[in-house]
Amino acid sequence: MAAAAKPNLLLPVPVAIPSSRVSLPTGLICNARFPPLRLRTAAAAAAASQALMSPAEAPEAKQMRLETEAALEWGGVCARLAEFSSTAAGRAACGEGRVPVGMSREESERLLEQTAAAALLPASLDFSGVEDVSAVIAAAAGGRLLAVREICGVRRSILAARGVFDQLTRLSEEMPDGRSYSPLLDILQDCDFLTELVQRVEFCLDSTLSVVLDRASDKLATIRKKRRKNIDMLESLLRDTSTKIFQAGGIDSPVVTKRRSRMCVGVKASHKHLVPGGIVLSSSGSGATYFMEPRDAIKLNNMEVKLSGDERDEELAILGLLTSIIADSGTKIRHLMGKILELDLACARGSYALWINAVRPAFTDRDSDNQLEPNSECSVFIKGIQHPLLLEQSLSMVNESSEMGKGQLSGEHHVSPMPIPLDMQVRNDTRIVVISGPNTGGKTATMKTLGLASLMSKAGMFFPAKGSPRLPWFDQVLADIGDHQSLEHSLSTFSGHISRLRKIVQVVSKDSLVLIDEIGSGTDPSEGVALSTSILKYLASRLNLAIVTTHYADLSRLKAVDDRFENAAMEFCLETLQPTYRILWGSTGNSNALSIAKSIGFDQKVLARAQEWVDKLLPDKQKERQGLLYSSLLDERKLLESQANEAASVLSDVERLYNEVRSEADDLDSRVTALRATESEKVQQELKFVKSQMDQIIRNFEVQLKNSELERYNSLMRKAEAATSSLAAAHQPTDFTFADEENESSYIPEIGDKVYVEGLGGGSMAIVVETLGEDGSCMVQYGKIKVRVKGNKIKLVQRGTKDMPASSPVKAKGRTPKRSSAESNQDGNVSFGPVVQTSKNTVDLRGMRVAEASHELQMAIDGCRSYQVLFVVHGMGTGAVKECALDILRNHPRVAKYEDESPLNYGCTIAYIE
Repeated sequence: MAAAAKPNLLLPVPVAIPSSRVSLPTGLICNARFPPLRLRTAAAAAAASQALMSPAEAPEAKQMRLETEAALEWGGVCARLAEFSSTAAGRAACGEGRVPVGMSREESERLLEQTAAAALLPASLDFSGVEDVSAVIAAAAGGRLLAVREICGVRRSILAARGVFDQLTRLSEEMPDGRSYSPLLDILQDCDFLTELVQRVEFCLDSTLSVVLDRASDKLATIRKKRRKNIDMLESLLRDTSTKIFQAGGIDSPVVTKRRSRMCVGVKASHKHLVPGGIVLSSSGSGATYFMEPRDAIKLNNMEVKLSGDERDEELAILGLLTSIIADSGTKIRHLMGKILELDLACARGSYALWINAVRPAFTDRDSDNQLEPNSECSVFIKGIQHPLLLEQSLSMVNESSEMGKGQLSGEHHVSPMPIPLDMQVRNDTRIVVISGPNTGGKTATMKTLGLASLMSKAGMFFPAKGSPRLPWFDQVLADIGDHQSLEHSLSTFSGHISRLRKIVQVVSKDSLVLIDEIGSGTDPSEGVALSTSILKYLASRLNLAIVTTHYADLSRLKAVDDRFENAAMEFCLETLQPTYRILWGSTGNSNALSIAKSIGFDQKVLARAQEWVDKLLPDKQKERQGLLYSSLLDERKLLESQANEAASVLSDVERLYNEVRSEADDLDSRVTALRATESEKVQQELKFVKSQMDQIIRNFEVQLKNSELERYNSLMRKAEAATSSLAAAHQPTDFTFADEENESSYIPEIGDKVYVEGLGGGSMAIVVETLGEDGSCMVQYGKIKVRVKGNKIKLVQRGTKDMPASSPVKAKGRTPKRSSAESNQDGNVSFGPVVQTSKNTVDLRGMRVAEASHELQMAIDGCRSYQVLFVVHGMGTGAVKECALDILRNHPRVAKYEDESPLNYGCTIAYIE
C-alpha cells in the first residue's frame, strides 16, 4: 500500500537534549540503516496549528443541536453503541456523544456503506493492540521527553493498526467478488503506517523490558562495554577484600554493597584497620558496622560513576531523538489513529445493527420523480419502526432472563413487552404533519422515534424497522419537546416554549426537520391556536418537514385549506378506554378526556355538564362525522389485518411445502444412485456365491462319478439334482405379484396353483399338489420336496391350469404332448441327470441358419446319453431358429419333455432325453 504524502506543515518539537549532545555523533541512530533526522522549527509548527483549525459551529445552532440531542435521548443511543466499540478511544467518543454524523448526504451514505460492510464481517476485527496515544503525541509535540514505555506504546498502536488493515485485506481476498469490504478498506487505504518509525523504535528499544538497547548507538555500546568491564574488576576486587576481612575476623560474613552510589565492603568498627586507607561511606544503625570503600576501589568507583552518567546521557539523547521522530510524525499518527477510530465505530455500528435486528435506511429526494420505486409519492415511508431505546431495554431483559434460566425466574424479573411498531407515511408535498390524540397515547414517542431515526441515519446507523425504510436527509433536527420552565431565568412554561420556537425559526433551513410537542400550549387556547397557526404557516415554506403534536382541533382543520398540511391521529380503543399506541395517517383524533374521566369514576353530574359544553362548542354534526370516520377506519383496518394474517399463513404453508419438496428433489438423484449401486453390488455378490456353489456341486459330482461304481450312478445323480434344486430355490426372486388381494382371506387352494409359502425359505414359489384337509392344511411341492402347510400361510401367485399341459398342445404323428418338468416329477418313476449346464450337455445354435441349426440339434439329441439333460441355446433374434428348435423337441421320440426359457434363462430351452 502506498504511503500517504508527507505533510507540508510540521508541528513544533522543543525536545530538551543535553548541550553536550547538540552535535550528534554519527553512530546515534544515524547509521547506514537509518538516515539522519532533521528538527522542525517553531514557526512551521505554528503555521500547522493554525491550518489545522476548523471553522467553529455557530453558537445558536450548536446550542439547539445539543438541546435537541438531549430531548431525543441521542446520548442513550451513543452509550449503547459504546458497548460494541473495541478501542478505548471509540468508547470515549461514544460515551461523550462524539459519534461522527454526516455533514452532507454523500457523507451519511458513505457511513451507511461502512455499516453495511461491517455487518457482513464473519468475526470481530482484532483491535487489542490499539491504544489511545493522543496524550503521548501531544506531550511529544509540547517538548516533553517521552519515556521508553510511552514510545513503545506508540509503536504497538501503529503495528496493531497495520494488523487490522491486514485482516481486512485477507477477508476481502477470500470473498468471491472482493468488494464487500471495500468501504472498510477505503478508510485505511490512504494511511501511512510509519514503517520507518516502527523499525527505528524496534531497533533502539526493548518493548518487553522497557530499556534502551546497546545497538541504539555505537557510543552507547562502547560505554556499556567499558562499564561492564569496570564493574567486573570492581566486584572482583571488593569480593577479595571482603573475604580477607572475613578471614581476619573483621565481619561475620563477607559483605559487598553500594552506599552513596559507590561500591564498598562491610567491616566491624573495631576492625577498621583491616581496610587501610579506606573511606567510610556509611555505617549501620547501631554503629557497629562501617561500610568502607577500599583505597584500591576509589579509581574504579570513580570510573563507574562517570560511565553511568555517560550512559544515562546517551540514553536521554536517544529517547530525545525518538521523541523528535514521533513529534515529527504526529500528524500522520493522529491521522492513522483517527482512521482506526472511524473503522472501530463502523464495526460498532454493524454489531449494534445486528443486535437490534435493524435495517438500512435510504435517503429520498423530494425533487426526484422516480416512478420505479414503490411508494415513490412518499418522502417518509417507514414500516414497523420501533424506538431503539425501548427496544434495547426489552432485548436486555430478554437476554438477562435467558441467562438466569427459566427455573430461576421470579416475579421480580419481569420481561417488558416489545415496543409497538409504528408505520410512518408522509407524502412528498407535505410540509407540516399535525398529530392529535389523547394524553399518553404515544404522540410524543412517535415524534421522538422519527427524530431519532433521522439522527441515526445521518450517523450511518441502521434502525429497527421492516422492509426498506426511506426518509429525507435532514441537515438539522430541531426539537421543542418538554417543559422548559425556568425559575432561574424567569421563564414560564409558555415563555420557555416561545423562546425555543424563536430560536428554531432563526436557524431553520430548507432541509431541516422540526419537532414541536404541544405547540401553543400554556396560554389562552384562542391565542395559542392563532399563534400556532401563524408559526406553522411561516415554517411550511422554510423547511423540509415539521411534526407537531396538539390538542387543538382547529390545527387539524388546516389541512382543508392548505395542501402542505397533513393530519395523523393516535388510535384510542373506546371499548377498553386505553390507547393502542398506533398512528392513523390522514385521520383526526380526539382527546377523549371525558371518556377517560368517566373510566376513573369522576362525578357523573360534572361529566354531563361538560358534555353539554362540548356539544355547544363543536360545529354541527362534527362529532358524528368524526365517529363514523373513525369507526370505518377501524373496520377497514381490522379487515386488512385479517387478510394480511391469512395471506401470511398461506405463504408460510407454501414456503414450508416448497422447502420440503425441494429438499426431497435435491436428494432424490443421490438416493437413487446409491440404491442402484447397493442393489447391483448385492446381485453381483449373490451371483458370485451361486456360481461358486454350482461349481463345487459339479466338481463333487464328477469326483464321485469317477470313484464310484455304476450301480451308484442313479443315487449320485439324484443327490446332485437335489443339491442343485435347493441352491436354485434358495436364490429364486421373491417379488411375486399376488392375485386379487381382496379375496386373499377367502382363498381356497386348488391343485396346480402356484403359491407363496411363508417361512419356506428364500421366498420361493411352490405348487399345490393336494387340496385342504380337515385340519385346514394342504400339500405343496417345493422342488422335489413335499410339505404340508396351513391354509393361512400361503398366498396365491397364479391359478393352476391342471386341465391343460404345461407345454404347447400341438400333436405330431399321434404322439402325446410333452409333459412339463413339474408333472413328470410328480410321477416319480423317471430320474434324469442334474439340471446343471456344462459344455458337454449344451448345444449352441446361435448364429446358424435354420437348416444348419436343425441338423446340429438332431445330432446333439442322437449323441446324448439316456436320461440326460440337454441345454438348447437358440437365443432370441428373429425367432426362426427358436421355432425350429421347439418343433424338433416336440416331435423327437427321445425327448420326454422340455422346459421353455425362464426369466432366469432367456434364449435357452432345457430338454430331457430318454
